[in-house]
Amino acid sequence: MTLPDTATLYRVIDETWPAARGFEQSGWIMRDGQGGGSRVSAATLLDEGAEIGAAEAAMRALGQTPLFMIRDGDAGLDQSLEGRGYVVKDPVVMFAAPLAAMTLQRPPELRTFEVWPPLATQREIWAEGGIGAGRLAVMQRATCAKTTILGRIGDHPAGTAYVGISAGCAMIHALEVQRVFRRKGLARQMTVAAALWAQAQGADALTLVTTKANAASRALYASLGMSVVGHYHYRILNEA
Repeated sequence: MTLPDTATLYRVIDETWPAARGFEQSGWIMRDGQGGGSRVSAATLLDEGAEIGAAEAAMRALGQTPLFMIRDGDAGLDQSLEGRGYVVKDPVVMFAAPLAAMTLQRPPELRTFEVWPPLATQREIWAEGGIGAGRLAVMQRATCAKTTILGRIGDHPAGTAYVGISAGCAMIHALEVQRVFRRKGLARQMTVAAALWAQAQGADALTLVTTKANAASRALYASLGMSVVGHYHYRILNEA
């Protein structure tokens, strides 16, 4: 199959990890994130002639620090923001793979479980990894097909992830393994479990995004046969 392009993955991000409110204003898409992180708080460009100041004012009205997502084709915006004192934040790598390839293997029995809504123990694992109420609210408000994957090692809940489906693509978010249980293959097994669930829902591809700085995650996804299909980054105002 042809892997999804960047335009498709931008849509998948928006629909599987939605802002509390999104709206068009003055040539921009504005997002009210309510503590759900950069993906649900950043403004994106709709019209080339849109004024950056209008977006800044709208974000401040939402109580947010001005933050822009720089996608394919946004080189001019990137340069303009740099000139206004904006700094690069979290360069991101987008991965994708056909589900048919991802589901040739299966996790060991009783290692992973599909769970919705997430259990209290999953919320605790996420909290330990810095994924708090704002991001849990994102998962709850998503209206796409969705689930979570609970990973266990022995009798211990050890990892958790959220996965949603849009445009035929499953996207994994917030994959977290407790530190004491890392390097035991659980993240790999949870990723495959997410692919198996997505295949059962009729999806065609597994996708995810990770920061460029997260070398361990990038190595894991590459080892699973996932391909880099795009990049993006944020620009945030350096108000210091």
